[in-house]
Amino acid sequence: MFKARRLLFFYVETPLHVGAGRASANVDLPIQRERVTQYPMVQASSLKGALRAEFRQAHQLNDDDALVEAIFGKAGSTGENWAGAISAGDARILLFPVRSLAGVFAWVTSLHALESFRRSAELAGQSVSWNVPQGGPEGTAAWVGSKSQVAPEGKVVLEEFSFDARPKSEVDAIAQWLAANALPQGTAFQYWRETLPARLCILHEDAFRDFCLYATEVQTHIRIDPEKKTVAEGALWTAESLPADSLLYAPLMAMDVRNGKDQMPADEVLKEFDFLQDGHVQLGGDETTGQGWVAVKVYGG
Repeated sequence: MFKARRLLFFYVETPLHVGAGRASANVDLPIQRERVTQYPMVQASSLKGALRAEFRQAHQLNDDDALVEAIFGKAGSTGENWAGAISAGDARILLFPVRSLAGVFAWVTSLHALESFRRSAELAGQSVSWNVPQGGPEGTAAWVGSKSQVAPEGKVVLEEFSFDARPKSEVDAIAQWLAANALPQGTAFQYWRETLPARLCILHEDAFRDFCLYATEVQTHIRIDPEKKTVAEGALWTAESLPADSLLYAPLMAMDVRNGKDQMPADEVLKEFDFLQDGHVQLGGDETTGQGWVAVKVYGG
């Protein structure tokens, strides 16, 4: 049974590619998505592997060191093996950045995404101080804050789509909570914390899903033949990435170490991850080209 729980927020700083492992109709290397909603995500197995690598580096440990195996588990066909004491959930999308005619870009979300977040927060033993507005915006409406920068003259224009702006006090409360609790608290993020309430838009579920599907970043890659200085045969492909300024969240839970040798309670297990607070980790692929940098905020505890 899990005895200690936290909530992790990941603010994407460079395009994030966590591959689905199979091509789609339009992209050779698409990102991972939820099966039903098609929202972008990072599967728990991918996230846990990245956390293990960052844990080793932060504590300067080898993969077979006792502390690593006690927390993350040990597997093998022979000898001792046991399950880890840490459990990371899927990282799910909460805020998605979309080009805006006013204010450069807006952070969009939906009632479904917000309610899913509230449910995950409860799973992680945390609570939020705001309520989601009831009913949801109509298909052509966008709920915005009282001082929105993306809704001049009552219109929100995202990509080539126009929405009728509907100011809601609940949007202000949600944005202020996220600015205080979901974004890193360093001075580098002060501007983003201050502007989040002015950029937040709550859209209809269909509109939010469509932006998450069709407004991601798609990069074309080639490999040059070093002798001919032309594209090598078969070396042209496209890769999808979650754009910078996206916000993801995931529960992180722990139980007492269960290797039968060490006595480490769940609270101490989670304290070993304090290095994540307001730090940076790399998720996904293309690490050597600067992809996948995310800023981390740990909430709870």
